[in-house]
Amino acid sequence: MMKFPENLKKGDTIGICAPSGGIVEEDKQQKLDVAIATLQQMGYKVIETESVRKEEKGRSASAKQRAKELMELLENDAVKLIIFAAGGDYLFEIFDKLNLEKIRTLKPKWMQGFSDITGLEFLWNTVLEIPSIYCDTIKSYAMQPLYTNLINALEIATGKMETQTSFEKCEKTYNAMALEHNTEEEKSQDIRAGYQLIEPVKWVNIKGERKIEIQGRMIGGCLDCVQRFFGTEYDNICAYIEKYKQDGIIWYLETFEMNSPELTRILWQMKHAGYFKHVTGIIFGRPYIFREDYDITFQEAVKEKLSDLNIPIICDADIGHVAPQMAIVNGAITKITSENGSGTICPIRDVSF
Repeated sequence: MMKFPENLKKGDTIGICAPSGGIVEEDKQQKLDVAIATLQQMGYKVIETESVRKEEKGRSASAKQRAKELMELLENDAVKLIIFAAGGDYLFEIFDKLNLEKIRTLKPKWMQGFSDITGLEFLWNTVLEIPSIYCDTIKSYAMQPLYTNLINALEIATGKMETQTSFEKCEKTYNAMALEHNTEEEKSQDIRAGYQLIEPVKWVNIKGERKIEIQGRMIGGCLDCVQRFFGTEYDNICAYIEKYKQDGIIWYLETFEMNSPELTRILWQMKHAGYFKHVTGIIFGRPYIFREDYDITFQEAVKEKLSDLNIPIICDADIGHVAPQMAIVNGAITKITSENGSGTICPIRDVSF
């Protein structure tokens, strides 16, 4: 049974830690400072662990230290929500350093992040059966005013799981360009700047359905990271799917950097490993960097490998690296609709405290 965390309340503590990469660039540390101030102004206490503002060779600290700092927050009863500092590339190194049996005995708490943080959230969902929030990391909370998705993520942690509606526009890339500042005033404005929304949002029902309506328990994240579980001792995917088959399963997936052959191979592997059993639908977020080798598009690769599943499949949804992204609740039964290029996502808190 999924173990939903306690609701976040004003006066509670939000913890920040860096289980993968840290925050070392001056402008990003300034964003962190503004984000912390914003959360404090909203009525929350905020603490950060020792290695949040450190990084060497892509890691905020050793695997042992990163695991230790995460455990510190998990064992701190005052902390009700953990928002991670950043993504990165080396999160999986901490798995062997975590005491999963001890974590099972602790009160579950909300955690929030995406990209490389998929590793922790997927582990929490499929192995520990603790829901989490797939949405922006801490620096996004520097923007003023806060965008709707960031408010939605906090509201989910407070127990308000309301319907989220797709956005009208999205970014073309994921904030890849470095900021240039000429004056202190411009620097301040950039630090607090919101998303650069320039592209129209259009959800795609890849089989041409007029309307898709699906419901099921959410599982997924960044596919670049999800695939690292396959065949390891942390791969509990088939058992998880079988346990919750009565609810139906919805996979949500997005990619950071991939090409069409790699996507094709991964989807083939997932299908033949039984990972799509009991699936009621699949929803893909907008890919950030995708190379169309052999002139095969993302949607073509998806359709080619998954159309025989005879389930609804949605592409280009507001999930993942191309902001803004909706807040997805891992492990929650969720209703999703997609019609006329727009969509809604509504997580359901199916376990009461």
